[in-house]
Amino acid sequence: MAHTSGRNPVVLVHGIWNTASIFSILKAHLEDQGWSVYALSMTPNNGDARLETLAEQVGQFVDKCVGPQQPIDLVGFSMGGLVSRYYVQRLGGLGRVQRLVTVSAPHRGTALGLFSDRPGVRQMRPGSAFLKSLNRDLHQLEMLRFVSLWTPFDLLILPPWSSQLKVGQGRRLSVPSHNRMICDPQGLREIARSLHS
Repeated sequence: MAHTSGRNPVVLVHGIWNTASIFSILKAHLEDQGWSVYALSMTPNNGDARLETLAEQVGQFVDKCVGPQQPIDLVGFSMGGLVSRYYVQRLGGLGRVQRLVTVSAPHRGTALGLFSDRPGVRQMRPGSAFLKSLNRDLHQLEMLRFVSLWTPFDLLILPPWSSQLKVGQGRRLSVPSHNRMICDPQGLREIARSLHS
């Protein structure tokens, strides 16, 4: 698909319990500014699937909908930030993803992961084998433009600063809640800014 202004197509990756529809405001915002935007709905979206399985769905979606060679930018929201990182760090996404923007992603886990035994949720527990493995290879993210956006008012990522990593750029926003990060004017502005640079 042709895209305007020489920008990469953007693929949006949602979080747990969400579908592609959670991105309706963000998608419209980015399209208004000239991006080609794609959003997939991963299944199952309730934590029953391991994050590796969801990352494979991202890879298949990108190859089918954007094409196997086209460079892309990824925006991963919440759990989708970890799924996006797995695609980049383990499934060959590093060769084609030029910008990775994570929004309220539990890079170092969330205490809420302790309250569920679903396999995908357990992987989001602080100190999980999944997170330790990904975070051992953080240097890979230095090969692309990586931005992590987070808010101290997040009640789903506990503690909220576990959204920060030691690589790339971290930006703290004063958005009042987790889900508002992808529809609040400040969140929309920062996501677009991260994709511009």
